[in-house]
Amino acid sequence: MKLVSKLKSSVARIGRSAAGAALGLGLTVSLLASAPADAFAQVAPASVPQAQGEGPALWVVSDDDSTIYLFGTIHVLRPTTAWGSAKVDAAFESSQNVIFEISNPDDQAALLPLIQQYGVSPDRPLSSLLTPQELADLDAAAQTLGASAAQLDSLRPWIASLQLAVAPVIRAGYDPQSGVEVVLKARAQAAGKPVSGLETIDQQVRILATLSEETQLAFLRLTLQSFDDATTDLDALVDAWAQGDVEGINRLAVEEMRTVSPEIHEALLVRRNVDWADQIQTLLAGSGTTFIAVGSAHLAGDDSVQQILEDRGVTVTRQ
Repeated sequence: MKLVSKLKSSVARIGRSAAGAALGLGLTVSLLASAPADAFAQVAPASVPQAQGEGPALWVVSDDDSTIYLFGTIHVLRPTTAWGSAKVDAAFESSQNVIFEISNPDDQAALLPLIQQYGVSPDRPLSSLLTPQELADLDAAAQTLGASAAQLDSLRPWIASLQLAVAPVIRAGYDPQSGVEVVLKARAQAAGKPVSGLETIDQQVRILATLSEETQLAFLRLTLQSFDDATTDLDALVDAWAQGDVEGINRLAVEEMRTVSPEIHEALLVRRNVDWADQIQTLLAGSGTTFIAVGSAHLAGDDSVQQILEDRGVTVTRQ
């Protein structure tokens, strides 16, 4: 069965995961949503509406002299999303430093040469890879961004898909500057807490850019098909996250991704989770209290960071 056919039942979910809005593709996509260059550096600590019940899930890993909190995030949110949590606030305040997926998603100067290196392919333009109808759809979608299919023609499918997938999410009221990392980084800066990243922008871009062309094209086609769809699936995922429903996140995000594209599941989740588990064990060998915030899909399912740690004999406890 062709990849596109396999993916058709998951257009909305996977199209939005390609945008990185919720499924852990990383904070780099905030730049593709036209966030101001100083979004992270200048944002004041925001007041977050308090979640109903316990709020988003939080885990802790500790030994005699180290405590590491693991918190799953959503990279872009509606400003009205209620996710505030006393336990998360307490864990954050007690931490001496904060670690995100990447420390500098606001660095457009760093992203531009990476897009030029990995995102442009004039020898294989989109017009040579898409049908006339798909090109017409591409042009219609591009016009909502103030562009045209001709202007996107030299882009590789992965970045064209990201740019187009972000647009309807933003149009539906999701805002990069309301994302969890923006809020937490502003708090960390206000408190003088050091901020670092598990990865770099370069690493995140290369993960996407090295997906097979077949997979990249499949997601571009699905992004075009789902461009005008409602955000029902993304809303459901955000609701599950805000309520601490980890099984819901696993079902809506991780298992969906695993089923429709093993390549993407392996590249975007599994390999990165293994690397992050390695880094967490290195932190455990030291001392102090650290708050780690990463996309919520990384902390759900059989290949989650917590499960990898537990398989290695490290105790992870949900708070």
